[in-house]
Amino acid sequence: MLGPQNQSTSLQRLNHAEKMIVHALELSGLAMDELANSTGPRTDVLAGHCGEFMQSMKEIQTTLREEIKSACDYRPFEKCDYGARISNEICCQKLEYIAEQLDRMKKTIVQFNDANLTS
Repeated sequence: MLGPQNQSTSLQRLNHAEKMIVHALELSGLAMDELANSTGPRTDVLAGHCGEFMQSMKEIQTTLREEIKSACDYRPFEKCDYGARISNEICCQKLEYIAEQLDRMKKTIVQFNDANLTS
């Protein structure tokens, strides 16, 4: 079997992990067959199956952990400027609102001054 480091895509690595899981299940079946042997289990054969099973579990765990970490690190919009553009647009709208408020205040002041001059 190829190791995960020799594979290029996440899908290939996950496919490899799936094959390792199937192999681990086969090993557990062989161990169960050995335990059910009518003459009793051969300890060396059973130990071999169990050792290989544990090694498979370790490889599966490592592969899946790396894939989960890789999926968590994936940021498809990392280089996108959408956030900056939206933030800029919001700032422009705030400035327009402030300018409108200042114009209203200016009109109010002018109206107040005109009212005081005519009184």
